[in-house]
Amino acid sequence: MDGSGIFGPSGRLDTGFVWTRSRDLCLIPPRCRIVIFCTFSLRPFYIAVKTLSRVRIPIIDNLARMLPFLWPHRRRVYLSMFFAFLVAILWALNLSFTFLVVKVYLEGQSIGQYVKHEIRESEAEKKDRTARLESLDARLGQLAANERNDQVLKSKLNDKQAREQQKLSTVSRRLMVLYWVDSKVLKLVPDDRFDTFALILGLILLLTIIKGVCIFIQDVLTGGVVELVVMGVRKHCFRSTLKLDYQTLTRNGTGDLMSRFTNDVNVMSSGLLLLGGKVLREPLKAMICIVCAFAVNWRLTLLAILFVPVFGFVFYRFGRSLKKAAHRTMESMSRIYKSLEETFDSLKIVIAFNGARRHRQRFHRENKEYYKEAMKVVQIDAMTSPTTEFLGMLAVLIVLLPGAYLVLRQTTQIWDVTLTSYVMDIADLSLLYAYMIGTMDPIRKLSSVYAKLKRSTAAIDRIAELMDQTSLVTDPKQPRLLPRHSRSISFQHVNFTYANIPDQNNSRPPALKNVSLDVEAGEIIAVVGENGSGKSTLVNLLPRFFDADQGRILIDDVNIQDVRLRDLRNQIGIVTQETLLFDDTIYENIRYGNPNASSAAVLAAAHQANVLQFAEQLPDGLDTSVGEKGQLLSGGQRQRIALARAILRDPAILILDEATSAIDAHSEAMIHESLAQLADKRTVFMITHSVSKSMLSFVSRIAVMVDGELVAVGPHATLIESCPVYRNLYDAQVRQRSAA
Repeated sequence: MDGSGIFGPSGRLDTGFVWTRSRDLCLIPPRCRIVIFCTFSLRPFYIAVKTLSRVRIPIIDNLARMLPFLWPHRRRVYLSMFFAFLVAILWALNLSFTFLVVKVYLEGQSIGQYVKHEIRESEAEKKDRTARLESLDARLGQLAANERNDQVLKSKLNDKQAREQQKLSTVSRRLMVLYWVDSKVLKLVPDDRFDTFALILGLILLLTIIKGVCIFIQDVLTGGVVELVVMGVRKHCFRSTLKLDYQTLTRNGTGDLMSRFTNDVNVMSSGLLLLGGKVLREPLKAMICIVCAFAVNWRLTLLAILFVPVFGFVFYRFGRSLKKAAHRTMESMSRIYKSLEETFDSLKIVIAFNGARRHRQRFHRENKEYYKEAMKVVQIDAMTSPTTEFLGMLAVLIVLLPGAYLVLRQTTQIWDVTLTSYVMDIADLSLLYAYMIGTMDPIRKLSSVYAKLKRSTAAIDRIAELMDQTSLVTDPKQPRLLPRHSRSISFQHVNFTYANIPDQNNSRPPALKNVSLDVEAGEIIAVVGENGSGKSTLVNLLPRFFDADQGRILIDDVNIQDVRLRDLRNQIGIVTQETLLFDDTIYENIRYGNPNASSAAVLAAAHQANVLQFAEQLPDGLDTSVGEKGQLLSGGQRQRIALARAILRDPAILILDEATSAIDAHSEAMIHESLAQLADKRTVFMITHSVSKSMLSFVSRIAVMVDGELVAVGPHATLIESCPVYRNLYDAQVRQRSAA
């Protein structure tokens, strides 16, 4: 047969070669047949290893994201790893007693007899190795004395001498250990077989107790670290979220944020707990068992190691599917949170319009969708465990079958291939089998937690997305100082369009179109227009809730984008249309505007905003709790508290976004009177769609907005004459008040 059929031009074995004549196989020596057979049969494993080598391991990438939170607690992590290593050692040590149990219980040998037999065997082997070395030394001496110095033969003899010397050293070390056991340990071992067997079982029980204590300590250490890491992640996420701009937070939605802070963090926590516990401990147990199995018979153990790429490939394929399914499950959970949030926040409307059935149906749909996605995770997880167990058992059988052949036939070879350096007995095979089972059991346990681990990586991805989000509104690298506003505010050719809603490709229309407006310090300007005209958007650019796409906004000739956000917002007080209060007392809600304010200042602000008018009638006065979102108070009362909060801040710029929409006419007139007194110290923007006589008594000018454009600016009398839009708006309100 032409050898070029097997070997390519480079002299390497061509793994793509196919035998065409079976009789050619008979011409190949037995050892070469095994090598060629293994080469062909291992090609799939080679491809699997090559594929996996190019694959990024998500759990490693995700763990790297958690490193900044783990690093401060690294000492606990190192201590946990130490105890995990102790557990692995004790696990292998317990399995090692299999050898003694078989020797004492099945073969009827005492430990002393076995040790003495091994000493005799080792002494004989040492004597034989020494004789071989002496023979090799003599041959090398003869070769050196011979004038015809055969370098090839000399090199072979030197290699053989080195191998024999290494084997002699191994036997000598083994003999030293046996001598120590004979002199020190055997004194403690009883002669009776039953007593010896009982002693072995007692040692196994003792080691099991110690191993259990180590597992307990490791789990407690890991649990403590995980809780600290989770606390750090929550704080970092909260800090990152508070740094985001209002528009980004609105697009994310409260339900999605709550899901990431609660459900995703809990899933991440369970994954980290597994990672620091079983995922750290079980591979160490498997590795120690593999090392011990190699010490028993490295050739047979190597057959089982060939299944490692298969395990890796299976875990990779299942893991990729699991992570995708887990990610979709968490997104579905976010939608459930959103459904709950919208329902509970709108309970009054739900009850008033008999909408409970509609909300139940929506909640049912979201739960059904979650069930479908969760079942995909369950199915993949259910498939992982039996697949892994089958592959593990197959690997054990591939080792056990040739091992049994060697023991039962009392041979060291199969098909003329040496698989052991000595004739194995049943105790050796039992020990090897115990180590193989000890290796596969951790892998089986890992397969049972694999789904949770992949869910954790998906959760970390979602948490990392939140931490990596950047604000659309940022501080300048070199901020300018902004003294207290005293001259003017200027909007110059401002254009703005809201960002698209996630998962929607439709671009939104411009909210502001080339708006220019100049306002003098101390001026009270009303921004009026119909809903959606852009009046709130224009004024919300001032505290930089979002930044203009084009144009500039100047405060005293300083661009607000060149100023630190903190310095800018310290000069602005805001009262929004949707009054937002915290679940605290009236006093503390007012003091939120300036936490350093004195009690007298708080009382003055409450008096100016007419809060005392209703607060004094309450049993606890200003110390009355307002409830969640101020639900225990009326809408008008909540708006007065919000106005007092803004007044206490003593802002240079005051923004009132429909601030008096929920207040009766008498209270509105009183607040307008208070605002007139404040106007000489600050610039006021009043956003409203309703123009009342009390407001006109102190407003300097009125800006009229239509479809994002500023169509007119001026005093009331001028606009009534020159601006039809404003005249129609005012006349409609006059007719409405007359009808009322």
